[in-house]
This record gives sequence, structure tokens and C-alpha cells, in this order.
Amino acid sequence: MNLSGKNILVIGAGLSGVAAAKVAAGLGAKVTLSDAKDEGQFAEDFSPLRAMGINTKFGKQEENLLDGVDMLMLSPVVPVKVPIAQAAIKRGIKVTNEVELAYALAKSPIAAITGTNGKTTTVTLAGLLLQTKFNKVGVGGNIGIPLSEEVLRVGEKGATVAEISSYQMEVAADFHPKVAAVLNVTPDHIKRHGSMEVYQAMKEKIFMNQTAEDFLVLNYDDELTRGMKDRAKSQVCYFSGKEELAEGAFIQDGLLVLKWGGKTYELVSVKELGIKGAHNVLNALAAAAVAFFMGAEPAKMTKVLKDFKGVEHRIEFTALVDGVPYYNDSKATNTDSAIKALETFDGHIILLAGGDDKGTDLTDFMALVKKKTDALILMGDAAARFKENALKAGIAAENIIEAGYSMDKAVQEAKKLAHSGQIVLLSPACASFDMYNGFEERGRDFKRAVGELAR
Repeated sequence: MNLSGKNILVIGAGLSGVAAAKVAAGLGAKVTLSDAKDEGQFAEDFSPLRAMGINTKFGKQEENLLDGVDMLMLSPVVPVKVPIAQAAIKRGIKVTNEVELAYALAKSPIAAITGTNGKTTTVTLAGLLLQTKFNKVGVGGNIGIPLSEEVLRVGEKGATVAEISSYQMEVAADFHPKVAAVLNVTPDHIKRHGSMEVYQAMKEKIFMNQTAEDFLVLNYDDELTRGMKDRAKSQVCYFSGKEELAEGAFIQDGLLVLKWGGKTYELVSVKELGIKGAHNVLNALAAAAVAFFMGAEPAKMTKVLKDFKGVEHRIEFTALVDGVPYYNDSKATNTDSAIKALETFDGHIILLAGGDDKGTDLTDFMALVKKKTDALILMGDAAARFKENALKAGIAAENIIEAGYSMDKAVQEAKKLAHSGQIVLLSPACASFDMYNGFEERGRDFKRAVGELAR
């Protein structure tokens, strides 16, 4: 991609937007970074960008920002329906994003992984598995590391694993990974996309440019994902935690196996797998399949699969307090993810839930909460609706505690109730923005509060 002398407007001054601005400027483009927020609303210092020659424009975005612009790059959090993007489209200005920029700059193959849940764990594990094959491996995208910076760091003769969100596919046109994977599709981000159908369509864009020489890894156990094979031009490999497949990645006699091209490769037993829970078995199968099609040898994957213990904020063991284990699953920002966390344990859970309510149906979630938990501690904006649905599900009122907007109170209430044989689990089933800047901040606050109990 030749950006030298081009006028580039980047909309959105978050991590991805700042990275796109830096990379584009480094390639010789004349860059303006704009955000509808005032600069004072950011904790970041933008003076280093200005020192690089990047113009910054904060506050109201008038259409004259587009004058002389050759290309508009949107940060993932900025929907294509915003007025400035729509005006650019009307003017015939190319609208793209940092993921598309990364693909254009990549000199090594990319494996791209999407799905409603499990992306970060699968991407992280796939990156570790690829290190058994390549000297340089990049891991970036929605995981919080700019993909464009990673592909430049990796250069030639390496590989990059990209975590891709539905937001990042909204304006995608050229993105073409060698290996793509769709882990699952369940209701999420409906406010952004407008419908479940559009949300799924955004997920499917991850493989829209693949050819018969590429590979697509799909979850056989997820009906929506399984059906994507009908719209794929690439070679499809299913993975399953329930079925022994004629070909694909699955469980056979308690072992994770890969069967492809007439050969069967045994990896590790379910018991030996470092990450626990049925959902993590699926994540491991998907990661192994992705790494295999990127060129990694199955025999070299075994040690990694045994040693990998998971990612921060994903059913992360935090501390043992008075004989009770505390787990941080702050990444559970929707009910489907929280259900998977609840299913990981046998029961007797003191569950901390609630936050920035996504308004999704709570029927299945509360049915499992009733079955698996001894107490439900609710926080944040969602507390009232969650309590109402918990009562409807038959959860006793005396087992529901409201902690307001205080993580300290929620953890202290859990400590009062918890005894040996129980576990305390933060798995909110909600976003975090009513109280925090992101699920990471929420998870670390939980760990801080638990750490104070343990002193």
C-alpha cells in the first residue's frame, strides 16, 4: 500500500485509531486524527503524535474535515453510519480501517479468528502454538494490540494471528486471511448492528475473500456457525466437542485429535489440557486447527496445550481466601459467556454479576444461575432488571444481594457468605462501562478487592 503523499483522515482516537495514524504517517501520508470527544476527555497525551507531524482535531466533526482527503480510516468503535463516514462515502472517498491497513502491509500470512465468545483465549493459544513453527509470531487486533503494528514487526517469514470483532469487519473489503475461524455466534452487539442477521453477516465477512487455497475453521456444535460452510469458497475444517467427525478437530476416547488428509494426529487428553471447561476444550481444538493449517506440526503442539493456563479475566483463579477460591471472569460481557463460566463448575457458586446492561434475554442464564449458585450478588445499571428476572426464575429473594456500584461491597458481601465447598465467581454477563473503562479495569478492581480480603 503506497500512502506516500496521501491525505488520510483517521476518525477515533482510541488504540486502533492512534496506531493507524502513526503507521500511515510513518509511510509518508499526511495524517489528521479526529475524535468527536474533546481532547481533555482523554487520559492520553497526544503531543507525541503532533511531534510526528500528525494533525489532531477534537470536538465537533464538520464535513469540511473531508476536504482534500484521499482516504478515511474508522476506528472499530466508530460505526460507519456516523455522519462524517456517510459524507465520505457520498464524496467517493475510500472508507477503511486499521485492520484493512494491516492486511495491505502484511508480508507474512495472517490467521484471523472471530466469534462472540472465546476469541482472546483462542487467539492467544494459537499464537503460542505458531511459535513452535515460526521465529516471529504476531498477535493483534481486537485483543488490544494494534494489528498494523504487529504485521510490521513480524515482517517476512513469520505469521500473525488476528482477533477480529464484528466492528472491525463493518467496512472490510479486501481482508483475506490464509486461515479464518469462526468460533460461535450468539446474540451480542445488536444495538450496533441492528439485528442478529447483520451481526452474523459481519462475522462471515472474515472469510468472504478466501479461495479454495485457504482454510476456514468452523464450530460444528454451533448451528449458525456450522451452516457457514454453504457460503465458503475455502476448505472447511469443523471442530466439535460433541461429535467424532469424519474429518476435523474433535474428541476421541478422551483425546483431542486432528484428522485431516487421511491422517489422524493425537494431541493431548482433555485431562492434560491446561485450560479447563468444555468451552475451553472447543477453544483449544479451534486453536490447534488454525495452527495446523498455518503450518505448525501437531507433535510440537502437545507441550503448549498442556502448559497454557489461560488469559487474564477468563475464569482466572485469583486467590484462596479462608479455603474459598475466587475467580475473575470479567471478560464475560454477555450471558452466553457467563453461562459457560457457570458450566465450568459443579455448583455452590456465589456469583457476582451485573454492570452495563446489554438488554439481552436472561431466561437461560437465570435458569442456570438458579441451578448452580447459592447466592447472587448484583452490581451496576443492570441490577434491577437482573433481580427482577432472577425472582421470575424462582431464585429466592434472600439469596439476592444488591451491592450498588461498589466492587468492594460486592466482594465483602461474598466474603460474609462464603465457606469451604463454595467458590466466588465474578462473571458479570454485562459490559462494564457503567462503572469502568473496560472489562480489564473491572477485573483488576475485583482482584484488588479480593487481595485486600486475603491480607
